[in-house]
Amino acid sequence: MNKVILMGRLTRDPEVRYTTTNNTLVASFSLAVNRRFTREGDSQTADFINITAWSKTGEFVSKYFKKGQQVAVVGRIQTRSWDDQQGQKRYSTDVVAEEVYFADSKKNSDSGDSIGDVFGAEPTTDTSSDFEVSSGDDLPF
Repeated sequence: MNKVILMGRLTRDPEVRYTTTNNTLVASFSLAVNRRFTREGDSQTADFINITAWSKTGEFVSKYFKKGQQVAVVGRIQTRSWDDQQGQKRYSTDVVAEEVYFADSKKNSDSGDSIGDVFGAEPTTDTSSDFEVSSGDDLPF
């Protein structure tokens, strides 16, 4: 089983590009995920994890996610390798997002545009054609 669940803050706004073969949207971003435990006397440490979101999930990410926002991502780990221009073998490990969620509280979300009222969203996956956004009033927290 290959499943990853992460919650952290975006280190930058998502970067959007399109594939050259079939013009599919790809959104890339990085999450700063705090480590659960630290050594005594050490400050909080974080891991910086690269995330890739495709198609509808990528559209959602590019439209609603911003630098500094806390989000949750459910996905899978993907590794790849290639030879660079100097012939050196390079490796990359990324998380491919299958579901994305807002994780900030309403108090902490940046308001100022129409997305200010948005708190929660149904999971966005590449297999769904639309996503549904709720006001968050019916949430238990």
